[in-house]
Amino acid sequence: MKKLLIAASCAMAMFASGAQAQDLRIAFDVPYEPFEYKDDNGELTGFEVELASAMCKELEANCEFVIQAWDGMIPGLIARKFDLIMSSMSITEERAKRILFSDPYYITPGGWFGPESFNTDVTDLEAMDGKTVGVQRGTTMDTYVTENMHSAVTIKRYTTAEDMVLDLEGQRIDVAFVDYPVGEQTILNRDGYKEVGEPVKLGEGVGVAMRKRDAELAKEINAALKTLKENGTYDAIMAKYFNYDIKI
Repeated sequence: MKKLLIAASCAMAMFASGAQAQDLRIAFDVPYEPFEYKDDNGELTGFEVELASAMCKELEANCEFVIQAWDGMIPGLIARKFDLIMSSMSITEERAKRILFSDPYYITPGGWFGPESFNTDVTDLEAMDGKTVGVQRGTTMDTYVTENMHSAVTIKRYTTAEDMVLDLEGQRIDVAFVDYPVGEQTILNRDGYKEVGEPVKLGEGVGVAMRKRDAELAKEINAALKTLKENGTYDAIMAKYFNYDIKI
């Protein structure tokens, strides 16, 4: 597993109590543009990557950024391969049974995307009968389609959003149901594709995920994110990647 080390700050006190700076390993699923991806120079960037860097600076923590496939996120966290997940993980009741979340720091809906020739109403199960829907495995979009559409459609699950887009281009799936900004930047920017349904609000927003035992760390992260929102840093980072508000 490739790792990118980012020194968020010098060795300073992390907490007001004067404790030594904490080392934190933060996991991202890459590519998941515009949230986390590699730029033309191979550098890790994106909305959540920049927000994580700013959060680490606020915490005065030394942060290591780790690339992890989505389906291994929660198992890797529990196994202590990293300390935090900051990779568009929606807060759900089921996940909260296993891991601890920070306060939500953004919310976006799931979006339906397909070729311009696709004219089926995605909310009409009878019309969708026999269609193949692509989702990223283990996401809230996967859960939604599984719970609400499994009787009518074939569900094809992918490890990465990138693989799903390739199959959409290759006509191996009829439509993709993905995090709206991801679809906007990876599908709508290609000729011949469009939104094929209304966005669907899923979950309670996205939070930083950590182990259940790290309640004190969660308090510090919540405080850091609150500061970044209040001092304008959050808005400045968001404006670089979105032309609409994803705040919660």
